[in-house]
Amino acid sequence: MDLYEYQARELLEEHGIPTPKAIFAQNSHEVDQAAEQLGFPCVLKAQVKIGHRGQAGGVKVVKDRDDAILTSEEIFPMTIHGHKVSGLLVAEAKNIIHEYYVSISVDRSSRDFDVLATANGGTEVEVIAKEHPESVKRLHIGALEDFDLEAATTMARNIGFYHADVDQAAQILLNMWQCFKDNDATLVEINPLAKIGDPDDESSKSLCALDAKISLDDNAAFRHDGWQRFADPVHSDPFEAQARQHGLHYVHLTGEVGVIGNGAGLVMSSLDAVSDAGKDQGNDIAPANFLDIGGGASVDVMRHSLSIVMSDPQVESVFVNVYGGITSCEQVANGILAALDELGESKPIIVRFDGNASQEGLRILNDSRRSSCMYATPWKKQHRKRYVSLQPRRRHVDDTVY
Repeated sequence: MDLYEYQARELLEEHGIPTPKAIFAQNSHEVDQAAEQLGFPCVLKAQVKIGHRGQAGGVKVVKDRDDAILTSEEIFPMTIHGHKVSGLLVAEAKNIIHEYYVSISVDRSSRDFDVLATANGGTEVEVIAKEHPESVKRLHIGALEDFDLEAATTMARNIGFYHADVDQAAQILLNMWQCFKDNDATLVEINPLAKIGDPDDESSKSLCALDAKISLDDNAAFRHDGWQRFADPVHSDPFEAQARQHGLHYVHLTGEVGVIGNGAGLVMSSLDAVSDAGKDQGNDIAPANFLDIGGGASVDVMRHSLSIVMSDPQVESVFVNVYGGITSCEQVANGILAALDELGESKPIIVRFDGNASQEGLRILNDSRRSSCMYATPWKKQHRKRYVSLQPRRRHVDDTVY
């Protein structure tokens, strides 16, 4: 689960990390009120779950009330890198002396946690890291290890907080680590972590998180009340919301073929198969969704899955691809028929079973009144009894197997 900046700020503030005063606004009237409350100049920041907002025109400094209203009305309708703006964060403008980048993330390649930092933060941090990798400092933390104040202080010194207090930087790093652990995050990033204040007044200088990006592990939602406070009321997908209610892993896509499978790898391969088939046939057929029913799927799980996919109006047909291990293909078959009993009219469904109780599952489907024919794939004769197509008998069925 990726958070908007205003949501990520909440978590940073809860863990004692300083941020500028800011107010989230959903229309120009709220922007006007927030700007008057915070004072001018202030910054209007488009809320999208993607970076490089500034280069796209989604971050603007405004100097007065009229400027705030006009600028907000320009930003609200924007779509930035495919993401529709869901609101504006109105924030205090700060005098920046220097910018740093710090992050803590899950490193899947080394199977540990990474603390990553550089004294060259800001919008071009990726370019700097590529051209000057020596400027980026990295610390690996083992899954059973901890990150303490001593390690944080050493990291702060290594980064090169030339204009900042090392002790304050170390404390922010330590608080980031606590935020990372407490919230089951996969990423806590501050860019920039800025040195702010009056360059001529040493006592006014301090570190402040001017922007933040946080990603949470969806699998840990049950430990955090489902993270209901971070639900997106503006862009919540109804199919994804319905799937979450039943504990299903679902992602809504833009194609016409619904895809259901057990295991993320098998579902991803099924998405590729559908896309490749569309290309081979010279059309734009593409997957309509990713839906992983997981291991040991019951009749109810399959029933809910098929109901969600087939209720999507963009879905014209469904591909069910199940390898029976823990999951019994017999249970999946019964779930398919139960879903069709509820739905009544059905869209064409292609079912592939292999593994545990696959033959029994296919027999159940083939003996049902909805089964119209059985296909063999054109490329492997030995798979002749692994594919079944289901739909009302009065409809014509072609011989396309996605």
